[in-house]
Amino acid sequence: SSMLDIFRAKCLCFLLVGGRIKSMFYHAYNSYLDNAFPYDELRPLTCDGQDTWGSFSLTLIDALDTLLVLGNQTEFQRVASILQDTVDFDIDVNASVFETNIRVVGGLLSAHLLAGRAGMELEPGWPCSGPLLRMAAEAARRLIPAFQTPTGMPYGTVNLLHGVSPTETPVTCTAGVGTFILEFATLSRLTGDPTFEDVARRALTALWKTRSDIGLVGNHIDVLSKKWVAQDAGIGAGVDSYFEYLVKGAILLQDEELLNMFHAYDAAIQNYTRFDDWYLWVQMHKGTVSMPIFQSLEAFWPGLQSLLGNLDSAVRTFQNYYSVWRQFGGLPEFYSIPQGYTVDKREGYPLRPELIESAMYLFRATGDHTYLQLGLDALESIEKVSRTPCGYASVKDLRDHQLDNRMESFFLAETIKYLYLLFDPTHFLHGGGMEGDGSWEEGGEGGQCVLGAGGFIFNTEAHPLDPAALYCCSRHSKERQELRDALLSLSHPKKKAGSQSKPADERAGEPPQSQSESIALKPGEKKTLPTLSCPVQPFSARLSVLGQVFSDNS
Repeated sequence: SSMLDIFRAKCLCFLLVGGRIKSMFYHAYNSYLDNAFPYDELRPLTCDGQDTWGSFSLTLIDALDTLLVLGNQTEFQRVASILQDTVDFDIDVNASVFETNIRVVGGLLSAHLLAGRAGMELEPGWPCSGPLLRMAAEAARRLIPAFQTPTGMPYGTVNLLHGVSPTETPVTCTAGVGTFILEFATLSRLTGDPTFEDVARRALTALWKTRSDIGLVGNHIDVLSKKWVAQDAGIGAGVDSYFEYLVKGAILLQDEELLNMFHAYDAAIQNYTRFDDWYLWVQMHKGTVSMPIFQSLEAFWPGLQSLLGNLDSAVRTFQNYYSVWRQFGGLPEFYSIPQGYTVDKREGYPLRPELIESAMYLFRATGDHTYLQLGLDALESIEKVSRTPCGYASVKDLRDHQLDNRMESFFLAETIKYLYLLFDPTHFLHGGGMEGDGSWEEGGEGGQCVLGAGGFIFNTEAHPLDPAALYCCSRHSKERQELRDALLSLSHPKKKAGSQSKPADERAGEPPQSQSESIALKPGEKKTLPTLSCPVQPFSARLSVLGQVFSDNS
């Protein structure tokens, strides 16, 4: 009985806090719609809007999947339709390649993959086709000219209509080179167009080759000459999401090479930059400390470490970061570790999500209520300090709580989403729900794929991507290619005129054609398909062989 009472109390707590977080979201969201749409962002002190990263109603794209995370299917459907009708990427605008990718391409991909759950009308073959997917691909195509450099590393800015300006600086930050593999590989696997994944991988490979003799990368690089312009090595601003995407890319794509890259970096990071569970900035070639500073963007690191199972270290680092939060009621952009105080001109808190994001991962991993307490602290702080009649304003200075006239789109895309997910342990994005309660859905050709069953990977703007969708669409694409190849081999026999069939003694070691193939393959050997066979057993048949048959009413 007492255990049941505790469970009920927890549920009630989650419901009450969840309600407060929803209220926060709708105050910010409705303020944007009423005062700032179709501009990119809301200015909450003057109750108007401004374009910041492009000119494509950025806050609406960034907030779209949060609507569904909060359970609002109706508004999700309405906004998805508005975006399809109003957003145009054929515009003469200079856009950040990095920001457009993580916010616009990521937001549209996530919304596309959640469209089924949102009750939208789906095209046949979804998730391998659909209007939001086409929009994401169109946005990404506008970024491709930035990657056309001798090194494959992209410029930082591109004009959506004209490509890269001849006067564009070749210097870009490390994250601006290495933060594309999640969105671009997802695009390639869903659409069957390899271009996106190819350019993202080429950039990653080029960046990997520039690391120093002690295994570190700097902060800013010249994408034409491969020379490091800023040689500070750390895990914060300018570098952060590069490391994040090596880990998450490895998980999403089941790619060991990406994970090996991260482990190599991690060894150098732990060796040269970690002191007392803080991470400092060091010179990339010598390993000497250049800045003994904690940056608020680094607060994603404990969450990333938890994904790799490095919990002890993650928990200790989180406690350091949480102590800074308690000191100021937020994380200043820069915090001097030796002085234990903010750094001049870097005292602001633009309502960033990173510490809340780490709390979500660590609560999932440990069940420790410390992380819920951080969530409550964040909720109270933001409500008390940042709320205005027109949304929530960034904090200009945490020492006296002066406000700035800006509400970044990531407040709706990330901060509120992670806060809500921290307090909803059974959410579908956590793989929650009982078997057969509709927490998964079918998709692909003939409904042969199980989608949305868990294992979602969040991009660096908190847009969730479903690994099952990538597998589903790339499998269909592979099957079609194999069938085409088989038909082509029938119509164009490869045997050259005058060539002879193998001598009998060479054929002796081969099994006769009618004999069943051995399912055990030698190392490195690939299974060859008999001509015109069905390339893959139907999904339902494979499940029934394993004794698990899904039906509509299971």
